[in-house]
Amino acid sequence: MAEAGDTARLLTEADVPPVHEYNASGKSPFLFTCDHYGRLIPRALGDLGLPESELVRHIAWDVGIAGVAEMLADALDVHLVAQRYSRLVIDCNRPPGVVSSIPRISEATIIPGNEGLSTDAAETRRREVFDPYHRRIDEIIEARLHHGQPTVLVALHSFTPVYAGIARPWHIGALYHRDHTLPPLLLQHLRAEGDLVVGDNEPYAVSDITDYTIPVHGEMRGLINTGIEIRQDLIGDQSGQHQWAERLARILGEIAETMRKQAAI
Repeated sequence: MAEAGDTARLLTEADVPPVHEYNASGKSPFLFTCDHYGRLIPRALGDLGLPESELVRHIAWDVGIAGVAEMLADALDVHLVAQRYSRLVIDCNRPPGVVSSIPRISEATIIPGNEGLSTDAAETRRREVFDPYHRRIDEIIEARLHHGQPTVLVALHSFTPVYAGIARPWHIGALYHRDHTLPPLLLQHLRAEGDLVVGDNEPYAVSDITDYTIPVHGEMRGLINTGIEIRQDLIGDQSGQHQWAERLARILGEIAETMRKQAAI
């Protein structure tokens, strides 16, 4: 297993590009991001020293969210931008340089391929995986602004039903920090469903230290934004993904109409 930084490049012609775009011509005011869409590992890194049973778990990616994201993008005509590589290579929703950016341990699992990583190796992962993804999000937002297309940023994630031995009761959570437009509307609509345990900044809360996509692309640009977290056992198969995509398409559609009436978009 090679250490990125030992050679000039991490990704070769045998590796797919890190950025996945879906429905790029979408006309919706929503822009979806999916930081943990995929679980690929560059060939140069092998399996990071982990068995396949670990690489399919939540520590490697957001289980189920890829299907929901694409179905939802289809339903609402939304442009989706996603990251194909595993967060174990580099987490694209963490500020580079923090401990959780390239984790040496995730939950209780030690990541051998991330131990003793040199500064050059970490920088190579950032340059070839992290930077292209966030550069592309920047480009898309700039183009939308240039063409006068409203942009409401929604970061899509999923969370494990049990973490560190503690069960999580929420079916879905709305995550936010500084935006006070979209999160209250989202929480209101989710609670009105009547059959959901809804997390208000649960199971996570957005911050400048623990997150990157919303603070940098949403808050620094002054965009209306929110994060959505769906519990993974609810979207572990195509049926569950379809059900949640349908539900969220209806809810987000209603919210978009409300914001239009309020001249928020």
